[in-house]
Amino acid sequence: MLFAKTFGMLSLMDDTYDVYATLEECHVLNEAIQRWDESAVSTLPEYMKKFYINLLKTFQECEDSLQPDEKYRVSYAKKAFQLSSKYYLDEAKWSSEKYAPSFEEHVEVSVMSSGFPTLAVVLLMGAGDLATREAFEWAIGVPAVVSASGEVARFLNDIASYRKGKNKKDALSSVECYARERGVSGEEAAAAIAGMAENAWRMINRSCMEVGGALLPAARLVVNLTKTLEVIYLGGRDAYTFAGDLRDLVVSLFLNGPAI
Repeated sequence: MLFAKTFGMLSLMDDTYDVYATLEECHVLNEAIQRWDESAVSTLPEYMKKFYINLLKTFQECEDSLQPDEKYRVSYAKKAFQLSSKYYLDEAKWSSEKYAPSFEEHVEVSVMSSGFPTLAVVLLMGAGDLATREAFEWAIGVPAVVSASGEVARFLNDIASYRKGKNKKDALSSVECYARERGVSGEEAAAAIAGMAENAWRMINRSCMEVGGALLPAARLVVNLTKTLEVIYLGGRDAYTFAGDLRDLVVSLFLNGPAI
């Protein structure tokens, strides 16, 4: 439940930066999120106030649900959320200013704005004894397992959005940046990006072997979360945006069930 609620707020924040807010409003929202205080509500446009209040409330509910010796975990999740806000703002600037980043520059920002580095930290909040302080320090530092998982998230999402179509206000995708920089077609760029997603999986596997020890259970949780991306974007679909694409799978898992 902690993960689901926080994921929902992250998605709302992402859409606000991408589609609904002006650049000036994006700056104001980011400043409020960096402050993380109810007094910042008055600085926001009316339509953002409810989101911001619910954001603070959600994190407070998360903290209240944890044991006294676990409450410190929320501070890591807040820090990760604030970091996502900064990267969302960077992309909003690109979009507003019609800036075309290099492919390398795009990946550096968009892997972080994929939301995965934030979700990797949020995931640990409700992970019981597996979530040690060492695990949180590891996750917040965006180690190779997390950054490579962010690449999988970004590349699969961008391939899907290239084929399905993206919002006109969205910043350039990695597919578009690659195609422009290399002088290739969109399909050739999408194929190259798909290959990079495969390489990211190799990095994930290799990094997990190197992690070992007490951090391995946390790394496995991150890998399991990454696996869900392959379901969401299976065959180039975008079940994150068009959730109906997962209807048959959900019915199969939770309603029909296996025959006994």
